[in-house]
Amino acid sequence: NQPPGEKDGMSDTESKVDSGVPEVPVPPDDTPEVLNKALSGLSSRWKNWWVRGILTLAMIFFFFFIVYLGPIVLMVIVLCVQIKCFQEIITIGYSVYHSYDLPWFRTLSWYFLLCVNYFFYGETVTDYFFTLVQREEPLRILSRYHRFISFALYVIGFCMFVLSLVKKHYRLQFYMFGWTHVTLLIVVTQSHLIIHNLFEGMIWFIVPISCVICNDIMAYMFGFFFGRTPLIKLSPKKTWEGFIGGFFSTIVFGILLSYVMASYRYFVCPVEFNNDSNSFQVDCEPSELFQLQEYVLPSILESATGWTTVRLYPFQIHSIALSSFASIVGPFGGFFASGFKRAFKIKDFANTIPGHGGIMDRFDCQYLMATFVNVYIASFIRGPNPTKVIQQLLALRFDQQLHIFNSLKAHLTEKGLLPAAEVAA
Repeated sequence: NQPPGEKDGMSDTESKVDSGVPEVPVPPDDTPEVLNKALSGLSSRWKNWWVRGILTLAMIFFFFFIVYLGPIVLMVIVLCVQIKCFQEIITIGYSVYHSYDLPWFRTLSWYFLLCVNYFFYGETVTDYFFTLVQREEPLRILSRYHRFISFALYVIGFCMFVLSLVKKHYRLQFYMFGWTHVTLLIVVTQSHLIIHNLFEGMIWFIVPISCVICNDIMAYMFGFFFGRTPLIKLSPKKTWEGFIGGFFSTIVFGILLSYVMASYRYFVCPVEFNNDSNSFQVDCEPSELFQLQEYVLPSILESATGWTTVRLYPFQIHSIALSSFASIVGPFGGFFASGFKRAFKIKDFANTIPGHGGIMDRFDCQYLMATFVNVYIASFIRGPNPTKVIQQLLALRFDQQLHIFNSLKAHLTEKGLLPAAEVAA
């Protein structure tokens, strides 16, 4: 029951403003035939519910499987998801303006994707595999001139774009140039941050992603069964009942999942590269963040539960912040994507997953979450890493190492941590 003059949540004014934007062809129904037959007797509303539910369970089991395969596979999956999301967004731009036959648009878009990935992943390799890079001569040269090479590659693409400019289409070509760069900023930069979160420990990768998934599922469930009050015009199907139900469900889920995962070293230890075996290892002595501690409950909770204290992992307290962001701010990534799709009159980014749309439709909130987790770790969790400092010191010349050694010895002596007699000796 939409107000007069509105269609699918868009007013007449909005329709007139957007009337100059060509519509992207609507993809055909890609629901598997076996599901179509099994659900043929249901209404479209319940059919969509069952399709979404079955495919959601399949994706959850696939997620568990790649977590089981380890950090390397997770990194590869993140890279694959990044490429697919980029392809979906670029394809929308190409489909909308295909009639203009812009020269080199898609070629240059993929070239810039290659350049940006070379820059970001080169930085990651240098940062996390410093010893390996210094040991191999070709890698050492590439590492030393990495930023210059990255800049040179980008400049080549920039010059190619200028040479591809065609009369009468200048404005549109510059528009699509901006389209490509904004897509790179949203997709590649965020996926790079996801990789960095993963290196801090798989728990920093799994818990935030799981909280977003939980919030998406529970908000849909509460909205489906109890939703009555519209939440935002960009997404008419989103309701306050779903938003609030998803929030509390995600908080509880985050605390429980954190409790289970915090007890396993495989999840809490940083992902590090072992130079002796030339392989990744996930083994360490868990930090205080992942050791049970006793907390005194506030008087309100004490009277409600009858408990005076409770034993928790400190990470569970941090998980409340992660869950809250996933529930309150995370959905705005979905609202942003909804606004983008409405601007170009499309329902989904693609039809990759039946009932869900494209990969970008599933990861629109994840990228926003990845940035928050990276900022949160840098602000409240991460401290100086002695291992990385030592690796960098060992890469210096011997005279530089000796100078640092003498400076550190003098500093420790001045602080009284190193006896003066020992210095003289």
